[in-house]
Amino acid sequence: MKSLTHTLLALLLLLIFGHLHAQENADSSAFELQRKRVNSLLEARQQKFGAYDTSLTQKTGLFGLFKSKGDMQKSIDILKDVVITDNNIFLETQQLLKIKDFEKDKFRQMATEYDKQISAYMGTINKLQNENERLRAQLEKTEGRGLAGNLWLYLALLVIIILSVLLYRSRAQQSVLSSKHPD
Repeated sequence: MKSLTHTLLALLLLLIFGHLHAQENADSSAFELQRKRVNSLLEARQQKFGAYDTSLTQKTGLFGLFKSKGDMQKSIDILKDVVITDNNIFLETQQLLKIKDFEKDKFRQMATEYDKQISAYMGTINKLQNENERLRAQLEKTEGRGLAGNLWLYLALLVIIILSVLLYRSRAQQSVLSSKHPD
């Protein structure tokens, strides 16, 4: 009985952890997708900042010695694009942190829920084991009483049969005596 209990408990734990692993894969894929998005934005920022750095050194003004107004505007436009990319990186990073916090809270909640379920299952198993032991003890008592009750039944039947035989003989003798003595 205890081996069956342990087997059921082990099976239950395997099912729970299998379910957790499946959930973890689904949640991790959303996290990975968001992380790739942040990484691609970081790469784009790096490229844009490299373009900005290059634009600072370009001089198309008078004989290539001075920066022209167009050069300055190009650098400013690239810098604006870098700032917009930085803002997007911050937003996507916040989203990534929200996903991570959500996953952590979800796993904490699931662990608490599974703990409660396992405790309830263990309580049920203990209750069933106690009930099984009680029923076994009751069965042993009943079997013992059954044998003693049968013994008393057999003795009572034996006494009734003996009394019936004695009563039959006694009546048979009385009827023989009364037929011999016709008064």
